[in-house]
Amino acid sequence: MRNLSLKVGRRPELRYIEYVLVAVIALLLWFLGPKLFALPNGNSEEIATSIGLMVLLSMITFALVLGLVGWLMHRFWLNMGLPALEEMVLEFRTLELWEQLKFSVALFALLLLACVGCIIAVV
Repeated sequence: MRNLSLKVGRRPELRYIEYVLVAVIALLLWFLGPKLFALPNGNSEEIATSIGLMVLLSMITFALVLGLVGWLMHRFWLNMGLPALEEMVLEFRTLELWEQLKFSVALFALLLLACVGCIIAVV
């Protein structure tokens, strides 16, 4: 059986530091976003700037929710004793082409639904 190596050559400590830095940047954007989109004078352009702010906040929310769900899925995967991710990728490649396409389209639809849900939640 072929082994598919998905491991990166970085140390695990650096990976966690990277996650913390991304979270800090997202939180800074979350709190500084209204100040970045604020206009000096109140006029009719406030509606247009609030739309940009809502899109920014929904994208940050989507990224944070996606990271949290990925972490929870990884924890669930380890606790259930399921096969390693490398083995699952190799099994995916043994599927027929139409089954791979159907699975990929279903994953894309779920990702799009989650993105729309985050936009709706913020708006």
